[in-house]
Amino acid sequence: MNDLDTIEWTDFQRVLLCAGTVLKVEEFPQARKPAWKLWVDFGPYGVKKTSAQVKALYAAEDLVGRQIVGVINFPPKQVGPFLSEFLLTGFHTDEGVVVATVERPVPDGTRMA
Repeated sequence: MNDLDTIEWTDFQRVLLCAGTVLKVEEFPQARKPAWKLWVDFGPYGVKKTSAQVKALYAAEDLVGRQIVGVINFPPKQVGPFLSEFLLTGFHTDEGVVVATVERPVPDGTRMA
């Protein structure tokens, strides 16, 4: 027996997973766990910001210019003094979170299929 809950295709279609280019990364000293503040260009959806606990594996300069995958239709979430506008996707490992990226460049705002 499988413990995974199945979803309908329409459920997946509601999640706006899009590619975006990291424009800027700043320190987030007020975060409870080590985190960066990121600003990402999602093309027609605009520039959105988020906080991300990815400092264990990524220096700021490793992220700027990289295309990442984000969920951009969650409601904004207040993280201390910072308003997070999207969810940076990634994979938890023993060493830290590995950021989900695109394998080759696509236009910013391209939706995951």
